[in-house]
Amino acid sequence: MIDRAGLATFLRHRRESLQPEDVGLTRGPRRRTDGLRREEVAALCHMSTDYYARLERGTGPQPSAQMVAAITQGLHLSLDERDHVFRLAGHNLPPRGATSDHISPGLLRILDRLSDTPAEIVTELGETLRQTPMGIALTGDAGRFTGPERSLGYRWFTNPVFRETYPLAEQKVLSRVYAAGLREIATMRGPGSKAQQFAELLAQHSDEFRELWSTHEVGVRPPEIKRFIHPEVGNLELSCQTLFDPDQSHRLLVYTAEPGSESHDKLQLLAVIGASSRA
Repeated sequence: MIDRAGLATFLRHRRESLQPEDVGLTRGPRRRTDGLRREEVAALCHMSTDYYARLERGTGPQPSAQMVAAITQGLHLSLDERDHVFRLAGHNLPPRGATSDHISPGLLRILDRLSDTPAEIVTELGETLRQTPMGIALTGDAGRFTGPERSLGYRWFTNPVFRETYPLAEQKVLSRVYAAGLREIATMRGPGSKAQQFAELLAQHSDEFRELWSTHEVGVRPPEIKRFIHPEVGNLELSCQTLFDPDQSHRLLVYTAEPGSESHDKLQLLAVIGASSRA
């Protein structure tokens, strides 16, 4: 059963404890509100202000599990706080660890400060959980996918369109990287895991994947310099720095260009163009 009063009180106190800087927002010079405004939280949670306000007043409907997940992420809650909100809302607790989509507050705080840099947070299976605006401008909005297609490795072998961002020579290397990486994760997580299910699905749909899978290759790492072909700015050579969250097996990937390089200039142009061409 939902605890409306408990949920309302917790959400209000958590909102009031956050500052704009905590969630990547800019503090205006005339700001008088302690903590975040309801409309700011609603925007972070991708819901209407009226809906969120009703939850805080204890008069709203029981939010779905998907809505609760959005709220816990928008409020930058820890895993313990997330579980508390799920209990208050009357839902079973979502999983923790490698199968969880809940991003830690620490990774979110870092991502929020990278608005002028291509960056994304992904699961161990390459499912994009969050992108910066520049990340979307670079590779497109990966958040729109559902099911197995959420995984870049799965899309790589089942839809050739997603390879067009990469030079032909690099595509062969990345195919090995994705197949070998999936084998490592499937072995680590064991039979019945999502990784094993992905491998079985790919074996049904991709001749290339079956051939690579049969080699039992592991330990293949991506190139230090990642090369992209962008439809608006052309070829880019970017370094990728990775920050790993061992509790959730999530990775924060940050793409940077050498200062003064042609790719650096193109990234600055991409910031102006935005995500319009990669929607």
